[in-house]
Formats: sequence, structure tokens, C-alpha cells
Amino acid sequence: MDGQGVRDELYERLRAYEGRSAAIAGSGKDPVNEPMIRHWCEAMGDTNPAYAGPDAIAPPAMLQAWTMGGLSGHTDRGEAYDELFGLLDGAGYGSVVATDCEQEYLRPLRPGDRITFDAVIEAVSERKTTKLGTGYFITTRMDVRAQDEPAGTHRFRILKYRPAAPKGKAEGPEAPGKGAARSGERRGGGSVRPRPVINRDNAGFWKGVSAHRLLIQRCGACCTLRFPWLPGCNACGSPEWETVEASGEGTVFSYVVMHHPPFPAFSTSEGAEPYAVALVELAEGVRMVSNVIGVPYDKVRVGMPVRLEFLRTDPELELPVFRGSEG
Repeated sequence: MDGQGVRDELYERLRAYEGRSAAIAGSGKDPVNEPMIRHWCEAMGDTNPAYAGPDAIAPPAMLQAWTMGGLSGHTDRGEAYDELFGLLDGAGYGSVVATDCEQEYLRPLRPGDRITFDAVIEAVSERKTTKLGTGYFITTRMDVRAQDEPAGTHRFRILKYRPAAPKGKAEGPEAPGKGAARSGERRGGGSVRPRPVINRDNAGFWKGVSAHRLLIQRCGACCTLRFPWLPGCNACGSPEWETVEASGEGTVFSYVVMHHPPFPAFSTSEGAEPYAVALVELAEGVRMVSNVIGVPYDKVRVGMPVRLEFLRTDPELELPVFRGSEG
């Protein structure tokens, strides 16, 4: 039954997958190794001496990193997992967002440890309505072993959902009526980008965007700049803050090129070609994720200078993006 007392037949089919295997006898593609530990620590800015030297251990939070399949994926995923996603996709719940994870550490991981794992579909929620849209939360549990000894547990929760309609558009668990458009669709079949989730912690940022200002938080106690917006300072913990406006100058710190799934709303033409997503280091020292425009996706490079612009993606949404220069 859902919140209106109507029987949810899809949920009854989905919950039958609880307890079924999501991965069977999986194995890490590489043993625990020093280069990956070093790269992790550099990316995270973690200088803990326990993670270096002849007796080094891996940072516990790397637990999932040793089980990831990379771009080529894993061949040991259980059929039940694909079937579950197929049911959701077929019912119109095609969008996905990771919501949270929980990890339990049972023993330190050291260079040379061989990682194996099994995973199970632990729970499927009843249909829930969120600001993103309506869908189902799926929780998987991975039990990780090192040298055949229990090493940790990783629970990962996602939301498979049907995006909420933009303001003024019809929405609901069923298909919209004639003339209505879902989030992700324009009238006439064109695509729109997903709506950002605006809450009390980031409303000021989006208000700035609407005025063509990119605002950065500055701690009222220690003056540390921070981005993205947070309710408190991650340097001193103070809840007091003010804003400073970014100059708009920056450089590409790192980037990825999105090839799949093809999504026309993120493309610059009517097609669905790949597009670049960059971590941009602003002149003020903080970093933010955004699209790089103005250059072909395969010409984006680390260190490329970029300049802030505000891109209207549809009549109801404007976003900060960065224009690159090949020169």
C-alpha cells in the first residue's frame, strides 16, 4: 500500500528481490597497493603517517575503492540486480542518484592484500516522494574480505526515481496528461536538465545565481572560504558566515568526459554527443563542479583557463558554467 492506501503492485514485485545476490564471488581488480593509497591521500589531502612507509595501511574509507570494476565493469554481478533495475526502468523510474553509504571496518587493509566480496540486495523501500521525484530506495550490502578474512561491510543506498515535473507542470506516479511535460522533457519532445535541489543551506547560492553572481561562503570566525555551501565551517566548526563574490576566473583542475548515458539536455546541439564536466579551481582557491563550454569536449585539458558564464538551459533554469579557451 502507498500513502493513499492504493496497492503498489510494482513494490510487491520489487521486494521479492530482497535477499538475492547482487554480486557473487567478486574479486578486486588489483590488490591493495601503495600507488592507489598515495593517490587517494593526495586527492583527499590526508597526511596521516599511518598511510605511508613500510608498515602502511590503507585509509579505511578506501574500502569500496578496492572492489570497484572501473570503466570495463565487473563480470560477477548477479542477474537479480539487472532484473531489478530493468523492472524500475520499464516502469518509468529511469533516473538514479546515490543517497548515502555506511561502512564498517573489521581489519586494516595492507599493501598486497587480495580483495574478494559478495553483495546482496538488502532492502527495497516502498514508493517515496522526494524533491527529486518519486521512486524507490534500493540498499545493497557488500561483505568484503581480505586474504579470505572478513575486512569490512559496505552498504550503499540509491534512489531510482521518476523526476519531478518543473513548477507549473503536472506530476505524479502515472504518465502526465496530454500537453504536460516531465522533468527531462520539453514540450515538443526536447530535453531539459534535472532541477537542482534547493534547501535552506544552499538557497543563498541559487539566489546569487539568479542575479548572475557566483557566491562563496566565508567563515565569520576564521575567514576560511568554502564551496560548496555548508551550514558550518569545516575548518573551525563555526556556524557564522558571510559571502564573497567570485571573480569568475579559474582553471580546470580535473575533468571527465561523459559518454554514457547520452542525454541531449547536456549537449550543445540537438544530438546527444559527449560533454565535459570539470572540477574548476576558482581564483579564490575553492573548487566547484560545472560544465566546460566553448571548446570541443576532447579539447578540454587540465590547467585550461576558464571564465564564468551563466547559461540559460531552458525558460526555468539558469546555471553557472565555464567557457574554456584553447589558446
